[in-house]
Amino acid sequence: MGRRAFLKTGATAAAGVAATGLSGPLFGAAPGKPEVTGAKLGFIALTDASPLIIAKELGLFAKYGMPDVTVTKQASWAGTRDNLVLGSGGGGIDGAHILSPMPYLLTLGTIGKATPMSVLARLNVNGQAISVEKEYLGARADINAARMKPLIAQRKAAGRKITMAMTFPGGTHDLWIRYWLAAQGINPDVDVELITIPPAQMVANMKANTMEAFCVGEPWNDQLVAQKLGYTAVSTGQLWMNHPEKAFAMRSDWVNAHPNAAIALTAAVIEAQRWCDVPANNAKLAEIVGGRDWLKVPVTDIQDRLLGNFNMGDGRVYKNAPFKMKFWASNASFPYKSHDMWFLTEDQRWGKLPANLDKKAVIARVNRADLWRKAAALAKVPAAQIPKSDSRGVEK
Repeated sequence: MGRRAFLKTGATAAAGVAATGLSGPLFGAAPGKPEVTGAKLGFIALTDASPLIIAKELGLFAKYGMPDVTVTKQASWAGTRDNLVLGSGGGGIDGAHILSPMPYLLTLGTIGKATPMSVLARLNVNGQAISVEKEYLGARADINAARMKPLIAQRKAAGRKITMAMTFPGGTHDLWIRYWLAAQGINPDVDVELITIPPAQMVANMKANTMEAFCVGEPWNDQLVAQKLGYTAVSTGQLWMNHPEKAFAMRSDWVNAHPNAAIALTAAVIEAQRWCDVPANNAKLAEIVGGRDWLKVPVTDIQDRLLGNFNMGDGRVYKNAPFKMKFWASNASFPYKSHDMWFLTEDQRWGKLPANLDKKAVIARVNRADLWRKAAALAKVPAAQIPKSDSRGVEK
C-alpha cells in the first residue's frame, strides 16, 4: 500500500480513535496553576530540538509558571530512552525532544523496560536528510535510490556490504532510509548493513570511513557538505513533503500527576515553535542553538538550511526550498494521530512491533492531542490555527 493510500485509511482510523471519546474535548476549562514549577527535559544535538532550547532561553517555561525547568543534552537516543525509563526520581528525565515513534516503543516495552509515555506535541516537520560519502559522488544518488543499486549489489557480491547508519532502530531516521531503499527494491535488512550512530557522531564516523551513507537530522548533513566529506542525496521533505519528525513527550505518570504543568510546558513549546518559524528570528535562533550550551556548531551549519538554502554538495543548489524544516507552519506542532498510525505501521512492516498490535488502542493511550489543544488555547493560538481533526487527511 502506498503512503497516500495508507494515510487515507489512517484518516479513517484516526477518526475511529476520536470516536471513542479518548481524545478529549476541543477546549475544556482553562487550566489551573501548574502543580509543580519544574521538570527535567532532555534533548539531542539536532536543529529540531530548537523549540525546547528557545523555550528555555527566552524564558517561556517561566512565563507559563514553570521557572525551574531544566533542558539537558543527552548523548544518544539510547541515552534518552534510558533516562526516561529512570525518570527524574531515579536520576533521569521526565520528558524529551524525541523521535516520534520512540514514545510508542517505550510504552510497549519493545526497546527496554515498558514505560508509558504521552506525546504532547510534534516539534517539527521535514529537516532530515540522507547523505552519501564523497567516494560515491559519481553515483549521483538523489530521491531515487536506484542509482545506488548497482554499487550496493557489487559490494554485496564481493562480501563487503555497503554500510549505512541511522540513529535508533525503529526511529524516524531508520524508517526514512528504509523507505528510500525499499522503494527501489533494495532490502535494508539483506542488501546493506544498517548500523546505529548517535547524531552528533555521524560526521566524524563518515570521516573515519565507518559507513558510506547515513540518515540524520540537521545540522549534520549540512556540516558534512561544508567539510567536503560527502553530499546530500535527498532531504526527507523531498520524500514526503511536511512529514512529521520529532515529538515532545513526557512520562505518562508525570503527566497524570501534573496535568496543568503538562499543559503549561506544552504552551511554552508551542510559543517557542511560533517564534522559531518567524524568518526575522532565524539569525538569533541559529546563534542560540549553535552556541556552547547547546549544539556547539557554526551558525551557518544551522542557518542556511533553516532558511531553505540547500547546497547538496553535488552541484544541486536550492533556494527557499519548500522542503525546509518548519516548526509551526503546515500544522507542524499538532500531534496528528494519523501520523502516529503511519509510524506504527512502518515499524510493524520492519519487524519492530508485533503484527497483531492494536494500533488504535495504543494511539489512544499515548497521543494527547487533547492536551495540545488546551495548551494552544493557553498560548492564545488563533482558533483557525487549531486543527479540528486528528488526521491531516490524504497526504501528497
